Amino acid sequence: MRLNLISLISFSLLATLFISCGDDEPTTDNLTLNISGLEDLGESAVYEGWIMVDGAPQTTGTFTVNESGDLSKNSFELDAEALEKATAFILTVEPSPDPSPAPSDVHILAGDFSENEAGLTIGHEAALGNDFSSSAGKYILATPTDMDDSNEASGIWFLDNSSGAPEVGLELPTLPAGWAYEGWAVIDGIPVSTGTFTSVTGQDDSAVFSGAGGPPFPGEDFLNDAPAGLSFPTDLSGGKAVISIEPVPDNSPDPFVLKPLVGDIPAAAPVHSVLTIDQHLNFPTGSASK
Repeated sequence: MRLNLISLISFSLLATLFISCGDDEPTTDNLTLNISGLEDLGESAVYEGWIMVDGAPQTTGTFTVNESGDLSKNSFELDAEALEKATAFILTVEPSPDPSPAPSDVHILAGDFSENEAGLTIGHEAALGNDFSSSAGKYILATPTDMDDSNEASGIWFLDNSSGAPEVGLELPTLPAGWAYEGWAVIDGIPVSTGTFTSVTGQDDSAVFSGAGGPPFPGEDFLNDAPAGLSFPTDLSGGKAVISIEPVPDNSPDPFVLKPLVGDIPAAAPVHSVLTIDQHLNFPTGSASK
């Protein structure tokens, strides 16, 4: 009888220990993303999600996007307690491989959780912080960096000369760290950069196709060193003028998915005359659910 009592006590202690150990195991829950409008980043970058917990970011994992905009993964298993405490979700673009465990400066979407869902936009203060609804653009066709007036339709400058003197042609909000604007002319279906910039006054960072001495505004004369498939000088009539928002650093030579201004350049466009670019506010959007 005494032996059976000892055995029963030992079994009870083991059962209690087993149950206690089981109670200490962390529980998990799923974060689900429903996002549209993202683009394929190629092999050198990935998207990474973050939840804000007690004011600090915690990674939710990385994913890629294919040519159709489909996410490679949209459900992420996370610590249940951390997910319950999460106040916001942020989506970043990260280099691949990524040398840092911290979020990059390239915040593309964000949203605050209300109950168990966060609506994700570029306009959230933790992303780009603006919806770009006040964006506007004007430009002229001209080639001020050479002395040849026979090729004036081969240059584009984002300025307004309607007053008789060149003035600011772009109305764009200041971008947060991690982003820069880039001008483009689409020539025969090929986008060609006019350079990146963060201020609408002053020259951009590139003059690879121009001569010297351009006006103090973003733009380019397409006169020299044409990319493959094109020849310079050219005629930009019938093409497109584009202002994009690019990640910094930029892993692609093509325009990024964020293009607040896009406009058709008229056929037989007049040179030295002000032309306008339309708003193109077709940005990624979505939700995060916990």
